[in-house]
Amino acid sequence: MISELELRKIDYFTKSLCPECLRIISARVYEDDGRVMISKICDEHGEFVDVYWGDSEMFRKAMRFAHDGKGIETNITEHETCPFSCGLCWNHKSHTALLNIVLTNRCDLACWYCFFYAKKAGYVYEPSIDKIVEMVRIARDMKPVGANAVQLTGGEPTLRDDLVDIIKAIKAEGIDHIQLNTNGVRLAREPDLVLKVKEAGVNTVYLSFDGVDADVNRKNHHDVPRVLENCRRAGLGIVLVPTVIKGLNDHQLGDIIRFGFDNIDIVRGVNFQPVSITGSVPRKEREEIRITIPDAIKRIEEQTDGEIARDDFYPIPCVSSISHFVEAITGKAQYELTTHFACGMATYVFKMDGRMVPITRFVDVEGLFEYLDEKAEEIRKSRIKTVKALKGIIDLRKFVDSELAPFDVSRVLFDILVRHDYSSLGQFHEKALFIGMMHFMDLYNYDLERICRCDIHYASPDGRIIPFCTFNVLSDMYRDSVQAEFGIPIEEWERKTGRRLRDDIVRVVRKRA
Repeated sequence: MISELELRKIDYFTKSLCPECLRIISARVYEDDGRVMISKICDEHGEFVDVYWGDSEMFRKAMRFAHDGKGIETNITEHETCPFSCGLCWNHKSHTALLNIVLTNRCDLACWYCFFYAKKAGYVYEPSIDKIVEMVRIARDMKPVGANAVQLTGGEPTLRDDLVDIIKAIKAEGIDHIQLNTNGVRLAREPDLVLKVKEAGVNTVYLSFDGVDADVNRKNHHDVPRVLENCRRAGLGIVLVPTVIKGLNDHQLGDIIRFGFDNIDIVRGVNFQPVSITGSVPRKEREEIRITIPDAIKRIEEQTDGEIARDDFYPIPCVSSISHFVEAITGKAQYELTTHFACGMATYVFKMDGRMVPITRFVDVEGLFEYLDEKAEEIRKSRIKTVKALKGIIDLRKFVDSELAPFDVSRVLFDILVRHDYSSLGQFHEKALFIGMMHFMDLYNYDLERICRCDIHYASPDGRIIPFCTFNVLSDMYRDSVQAEFGIPIEEWERKTGRRLRDDIVRVVRKRA
């Protein structure tokens, strides 16, 4: 836990990696001129300094909600040296909240910044359906809480001809939520495919969306309207996923949110991802493109004229109070978001009289969380846990301003938390736009404390479950080596399929001049 002293001064040590030799070294996280920095010294390669978080006051707020989960009981690998023995081990403090499964490293776009699609890798990686099911089962059966959400990713997963069969097979394993991470090119061109993946079990399209015009979003700007229309016909919700790069698209964050609101009937959220810097990059060049979670939030505040403000955002582990409350009622370990407090922040925003109104304007969020924790402790000690009995002791109305709320929020919250009526949860999401931030690490801001608390994981065909920022940041050791081991040479793939890899490409995305 974070001490009161650390909360006040923000000056503590963690473990990190040298960006050059990957040696584990000590790193200092400290406040400097209103920002939070991370500094580390390698005996061989010298000092590295980078921005950890762009605003120290927002960092203090996030630190208050630091919360560790129950860890895992069914470790897959033995704890040797984090992060070089990932897979998961008993040192890990969070269960798998979202399991990523790479369906292919093929893609239908050739983007200037992408270094790991099939052509450049030299092989094609496409696990069989049986292997995918095996990976899902390992994560699903983890204790004390198994994975119940899967994201299908790539490459471009819609290039798999057996995509619908894959989705059905995963759904048959009892997975509640399936996301399809896509650039949308094929979904724009094939309306029938959208309907088929929806009927097979996909809940959400996780759509790459880097800006609102063709100059900024060169990847799929002209495809997006057709993706929206096809998903609208199929009733398949969309989350827009912008990768945020300073100087490239950070001036459009407010416009991206407004675009989401203009399509709120089908867009369920916007999940911003501040850029993770790959390769060896000098400090000056990093500063030109580096943007952190609070930097992005401040731009949203400015670009929405304060309709969405920095105070409306809370770190991801703040919702652990909800898990504790439900756990007290059910007596069963619950799905719990216990990522490191610096990994992400989020809020919900509602459209009211044409304006964007964050949930914090009519719900006392912190008061509600404190109340749920208190009641969870009270319920644990009680034998009476029926809905009728709980209705007499749980009063959520005191935390909701009913005159400002767009609907009966306290009733919906009661139905979700006490009755476990997840149709109410669906109604809540349909009325709101989720706005989130998830900043994946790179070697310059790497923090092993975050790795131990990561809850977004990758499944590997060798049975391991690997944290996101290990899998992708230490790519030679994890992503690339795994996919090379279980992939086949391009020539062999082309011979077996009778197709040419280059025929997949429909667009080359070049760097802006």
